Amino acid sequence: MPQVISRDGTHIGYERQGSGPLVILVGGATQYRAVDMRTPNMVQALASDFTVVTFDRRGRGESNDTWPYAVEREVEDIAALMDAMGGEAYLFGMSSGAVLALEAAAILPRAVKALALYEPPIDPARSAASYQQDHAEMAELAAEGKGREMMSNFLGSVGMSPEALAGFQQSPSWPAFEAVGLTIEHDYRILADARQGDTPPERWQNAIMPVLVIDGDKSFPFMAAGADWVASGLHNGQRITLADQSHDVDPLVLAPLLNVFFQMGSVVVH
Repeated sequence: MPQVISRDGTHIGYERQGSGPLVILVGGATQYRAVDMRTPNMVQALASDFTVVTFDRRGRGESNDTWPYAVEREVEDIAALMDAMGGEAYLFGMSSGAVLALEAAAILPRAVKALALYEPPIDPARSAASYQQDHAEMAELAAEGKGREMMSNFLGSVGMSPEALAGFQQSPSWPAFEAVGLTIEHDYRILADARQGDTPPERWQNAIMPVLVIDGDKSFPFMAAGADWVASGLHNGQRITLADQSHDVDPLVLAPLLNVFFQMGSVVVH
């Protein structure tokens, strides 16, 4: 598979499909191409109008990693992909990848043409300190190389029962998830950096392009408030809620919305 080399020398594996303006899809925690069964459907739905790029975030799949981690290094990964394919792109970010995509847009406002975010997982009711503590705990485990424990803790935190987790750990799918357990610290760092205060970080106002912030009405209860919180920190943000969608959004429902938004810069809410 093709690769780009990021600013710090990290190799980032990617693939692209379709033709037209460039859209880069930014995955969330645990997502990478070897395990992500939903994103290929999104790619297929968008590829008739766009060149769609999916990539393995650093430390996952065909992308290596370079210590020490910083959110800015992942922004440089996205910039390297854009530079290799014309210098500008539309971005779509999923979950913690939505927050990463927003950080990229704030740093690269002239390169990001529009930005769509699905359920940035920020709970405004939680304190900023709790986000810092969560990251500190994951960083300590990462320093000890405890990727299995990190992945297990993360899956438990998002609602997987102990019985379901035990079964998953015995399944053929588990090794591919355990293999990227150390990268969960990256996602916790992204959220901790975003939640250093009770209001959205001022730097997000640099993202002056159209931004669409989306949630689903069947998702975790805090997701709507989190989407509102993120949108409140933007100059040019639009909010929309998809009916009958959870955090595991149907790509075939989401893709037509992204198609219209990326081509028009806005969507009409009925």
